[in-house]
Amino acid sequence: MRKHRTPDQWQALVNQQRDSGLSARQFCEQENIGYASFCNWRKRLSDPSADDSAGSGEASFLDLSSLMDTSQSSGPGWNIVLSLGNGVELRLSQNG
Repeated sequence: MRKHRTPDQWQALVNQQRDSGLSARQFCEQENIGYASFCNWRKRLSDPSADDSAGSGEASFLDLSSLMDTSQSSGPGWNIVLSLGNGVELRLSQNG
């Protein structure tokens, strides 16, 4: 049966692994922890850019209706770039 751990418990495990001198894989085998889960939590806990709301289950929305100009004569329209991490970007643009 899987054991569900809190972020504080994962942080303690990450600290234990770092102090143990064992590789992450060796530590996970010794402690009977899933290696992929350990790596995911280690990354999540060490990433200072991680948003607190990202793990809360609450979606965040940005109202872009102000970008939708009904007048065609006001300019070229909008250009949106979403940085998704790891160098991946989603670009949205409107031809004016």
